[in-house]
Amino acid sequence: MEKAPKISVIMPVYNVEEFLVACMESLVNQTFRDYEIIAVDDGSTDASAEILDSYARQYDFIRVIHKKNEGQAKARNLAIQQARGEYLSFIDSDDFVKPEFLEKLYRACEETGADIAYCYYYFRGSKNGLLFKYPFRCRTGVLSTEAAMKKILRDTQLQSLPWNKLIRKRLFTDYEVEFPTMCFEDLAIMNAVFAHANRVAVINEALYFYNMRETSTLGTMDAKKISDYIRAVGITRLFLENNQLYRQYRRSFGGLVRKTCLWCWMYVAGLHWKEKNLRGLARNMRQVTHALRICDAQDFTVEDIARLYEVVEAPCRLQKNYII
Repeated sequence: MEKAPKISVIMPVYNVEEFLVACMESLVNQTFRDYEIIAVDDGSTDASAEILDSYARQYDFIRVIHKKNEGQAKARNLAIQQARGEYLSFIDSDDFVKPEFLEKLYRACEETGADIAYCYYYFRGSKNGLLFKYPFRCRTGVLSTEAAMKKILRDTQLQSLPWNKLIRKRLFTDYEVEFPTMCFEDLAIMNAVFAHANRVAVINEALYFYNMRETSTLGTMDAKKISDYIRAVGITRLFLENNQLYRQYRRSFGGLVRKTCLWCWMYVAGLHWKEKNLRGLARNMRQVTHALRICDAQDFTVEDIARLYEVVEAPCRLQKNYII
């Protein structure tokens, strides 16, 4: 029987032919060698599928799954089901990593016994290549479950991104954690993953390059995505309630609510400005505030999640080029 790899690298792929070769080259040239790559082609209509198949023919540790387009959440969930590694690494197919990315994260887990290893990253301009290192960082070290949860709930020094981490697979499989089909799906579930980890090893070093693209989730914010952002906060609250953790982490969760409110206000203002229409701006601001107050209310229940759909109403572009 073939020996299972230590790490399964999971990568959803959809129409990223411009960036995919750089991503794949960074993965096949890792200094750590005991790993597999599971690339899920999510119904790409460009050359992405052909690029993946070409790499799979060259390297026997690459598996390509072709499926119809259903979004990256379902692509990740499918790959998790088929992953053979003890650890999972999630990579976005328009990004790339340093050669020692897997090795340093794996070593951090093995040397400390941590279920999760976490590194930092560079913002990279996809057009000009300019680099900016993420500024809010922890020192290299090991965090207890409680310390890590407080930080990841605040979503600043530790963030709920899936792609700058190495995560023991059982944190998904043993607790039946799946990515929900929505935007900001990582925020919705990563707190659950951290809550079950015994400890988290932090490497204060940037090993990942995040390409800032105009077509990314943050670059294409709309009313639905803003509502999904708020709903992800509600799902986080529901997890804390269901696991009797809300009282323990109430202050940290409150920090997440306040941060989300500020970001959503800015996103809403940006939507109205883009459409040159300020009509409904105040209402949308109030709706965001009200929805997030629901998330932080003392008596939050599962029924409240239904109140977090369609929080924001999309502004319409005016016919004439002026602002109301």
